[in-house]
Amino acid sequence: MINVMIVEDQTMLLDSLAKAIDTQENMRVVSRQVDAAVAVKEAASGIADIVLMDVCTENDSSGIVASAKIKKLNPAVKIVIMTGMPDITFVQQAKDAGVDSFVYKNIGTEDLFNVIQSTMDGYSTYPHAPIQTDIDLSDFTEDEIAILKLVCETKSRKEIAQILYLSEGTVKRRISEILARTGYESILKLAVHAVSCGLIVPNMKDE
Repeated sequence: MINVMIVEDQTMLLDSLAKAIDTQENMRVVSRQVDAAVAVKEAASGIADIVLMDVCTENDSSGIVASAKIKKLNPAVKIVIMTGMPDITFVQQAKDAGVDSFVYKNIGTEDLFNVIQSTMDGYSTYPHAPIQTDIDLSDFTEDEIAILKLVCETKSRKEIAQILYLSEGTVKRRISEILARTGYESILKLAVHAVSCGLIVPNMKDE
């Protein structure tokens, strides 16, 4: 079970995030805070495995400053910064603070769940990551290559899960890991690149 703390000063968003996370079988919200400065001690105590931290919170407290303090007190706690403000300086500030992942608030709930899971698995997600153009499939696991091949064949996540005898949740996590490592925002864009470069030939079985 992944224990989640949410630090968000917009009550409606805080409530909706908490409700969405609590619908997940492997996630639960253990704390909700509106002030990042107040949340530092509790977050560092280890009550949560991961903290969803807004950049600007109640009383003008900085989520990034709070994140740096949490990481200093307890480096094991994972932190995902959230913001609705497209200020590119926040990204570098978050990296300097040791934040694990960074997302914008226009992200979908399914994508957020994937970010939470992949961050817990040790992968960082940041916007505008440099895209790898020299992808080497030897760096991919067998599952990842199989998933990418099936995406190239326009299979849905549900179909991929059935074909590979994996859960849909596992397929989602593998896709998140692939995207985090390659810098692509969409698995479809990566699939197009893989096909155009001849890395994968759709509808062809391995010899």
